[in-house]
Amino acid sequence: MITKYDETKPNADFDWDKYNRESDISAEQLEEEKKKYAETIPNITEDEIISGKVISMDKREVKVDVGLRAPAVIPTSEFRYNKDLKVGDEVEVYVRKTESKDGRPLLSHEDAMRDRAWKRIEEALESKETITGYIDKSIKGGMLVNIFGVNAFLPGSQIDVRPIRDFEEFVGKTMEFRVIKVNPDYHNVVVSHKALIEEELESQRAEIISHLEKGQVLEGTVKNITSYGAFIDLGGVDGLIHITDLSWGRVNSPEEVVEIGQKINVVVLD
Repeated sequence: MITKYDETKPNADFDWDKYNRESDISAEQLEEEKKKYAETIPNITEDEIISGKVISMDKREVKVDVGLRAPAVIPTSEFRYNKDLKVGDEVEVYVRKTESKDGRPLLSHEDAMRDRAWKRIEEALESKETITGYIDKSIKGGMLVNIFGVNAFLPGSQIDVRPIRDFEEFVGKTMEFRVIKVNPDYHNVVVSHKALIEEELESQRAEIISHLEKGQVLEGTVKNITSYGAFIDLGGVDGLIHITDLSWGRVNSPEEVVEIGQKINVVVLD
C-alpha cells in the first residue's frame, strides 16, 4: 500500500534525539577511522624511486598500482625496451607527484631507470669497471653509445689506438668500454674503448720486457722508419735499431736496408 506524503503522520513517541546520537560518529571515532585509513596508505614522497605493480596495459598506457588511492598511468613508450612486460610485473617508478590534478599519482618509469643508470655510471667511473655498451649511431667527432639506458659519447680518438676514419663500421656493435668522464649537471658521459686496449698492451709490454735479456735474439717487424733508425715491433713492445746498427757498412738512410712490414732478426743491446 502506498501512502501519499501529505497523509503521513509523524510518530509522536519516536525519540529523534536518541536516533541522531546513535547514528552520528563521535569526533574521537572519526579521528580513529582517519588514522586507520592513513596507515593503509604507503608513506610515499616526491623525488623517490619506489616499486609498483602493473595492473593493466595496452598500446598507449600502462597502469601501475603503488598503493595510493588511484593507480598511475604511464605511457607504454617508457617500457619499449621491455618487450616481455605483462600484467602483474613489478616495475620501478620515479615519483614526480604523489597526486596530480586528476587525483592520480604522477610517476615515470624512464626517470627511475635514468636515475639508476646514473648511479651505476658514477660507480663504474670510480671503480674503473669495464662495462658493455651498444653503439647506436655515429655523430660529429665520434659515436653515441648506450650504457645502462643512457647515451654516452665515444670520441673518435677513444675508439682504438690506431686512427679510425670510418665510424660507421662500428655502428650496431656491442663493445666493452671504460667510463672516463661524467658530468651529471649536463647529463654528459664520455667513454673509451682505447683505454682498455692500452691497458692490455701495457700488460703485454710488461710481460715481454720481464723476459727480455741482453744478448737475446728475437724476430720483429719493422713498424716505422725515421732518419735516425727503425722501430721494431717485438709483439707489443717497440724497440729501436739505431741507423749505425742496421749494417756493417755506412748507411745514409735506414730505408736502404729495411722497409715497413719487413720481418728481421734483432739482438737486444739494452
